[in-house]
Amino acid sequence: VISHGGPTSATHAVLNLNIQFWTSRGFGVLDVNYGGSTGYGRAYRERLKGQWGVVDVDDCINGALYLVRQGRADGNRLAIRGGSAGGYTTLCALTFRDAFKAGVSYYGISDTEAMVRETHKFESHYLDSLIAPYPERRDLYIERSPIHFTDRLSCPLLLFQGLEDEIVPPNQSERMYEAARRKGLPVAYLAFEGEQHGFRRAETIKRAVEAELYFYSKVFRFDLSDPVAPVPIANLE
Repeated sequence: VISHGGPTSATHAVLNLNIQFWTSRGFGVLDVNYGGSTGYGRAYRERLKGQWGVVDVDDCINGALYLVRQGRADGNRLAIRGGSAGGYTTLCALTFRDAFKAGVSYYGISDTEAMVRETHKFESHYLDSLIAPYPERRDLYIERSPIHFTDRLSCPLLLFQGLEDEIVPPNQSERMYEAARRKGLPVAYLAFEGEQHGFRRAETIKRAVEAELYFYSKVFRFDLSDPVAPVPIANLE
């Protein structure tokens, strides 16, 4: 399952080589326009108002489970991935629910309160509409931050991060990695010098997607047809 960034952007039904990478290697891909995505009218977009970390997570999970019921997906090998806001949805799905058996977060948000305090000026009040005004409803920010509930994590996790990211600072991924490692879960963390919010260098993009493929091969136990550089995965038996 792919959870797009934004979160009030959208994914489109056009040729996408990032998806072709996975389908050409035997993966089924569900690219979700969860509630809040643009392009479906105001009512659909406003489904996410005050409900970020809830509606998006439910839609991604319900889409995956629908495919399982249809016999088109293996319920024991469901994975979710996403970047930025999609990384937040990914981390929420892995922390607060148990449908997925692995997840991959690209520079995802694990602490919404820290984002309010540390992010750049352009997005400094974005979460007022997505969650609630801060600090008046600080309780909701705590409630919807995966970093405070890592005891609920129960599946392998891979985290990617640009070390010059000013929108989602590296400590968001670093804290999530340490929490999963201490819990004994299979977890990996790859950080890239010179990368910001959204990877731009060809060598970084290639390394990340191949590392993600390697990660899936290890946690779901299948052989790769082509060799790729290994990724250190803590707690992998």
